[in-house]
Amino acid sequence: MSKDALYGLRDYLVGTLSPGNMLWLATQLTECAEKADAHIKRYTMDDINDIIDDAEREIAAGEGMVSEDLWREMEERMTREEAGYIVRAI
Repeated sequence: MSKDALYGLRDYLVGTLSPGNMLWLATQLTECAEKADAHIKRYTMDDINDIIDDAEREIAAGEGMVSEDLWREMEERMTREEAGYIVRAI
């Protein structure tokens, strides 16, 4: 989400929520952010090098996928899902 979109959302919420509801929302968002941060794995350089080595082995074995192909497949899937959603929504 862009910075402008976040500012717009903030302004909308400030204009529509009561002070009590804003405090509740801020508390919920803070708790959610703290939980998410607790689940973030901190990688060491050894971890990163192992991940790269694994990827290089997959490529050498002819496994895995080129990133351009992966992005193309993801875009195609999203387009199909969006088209299906639009059809179901009508």
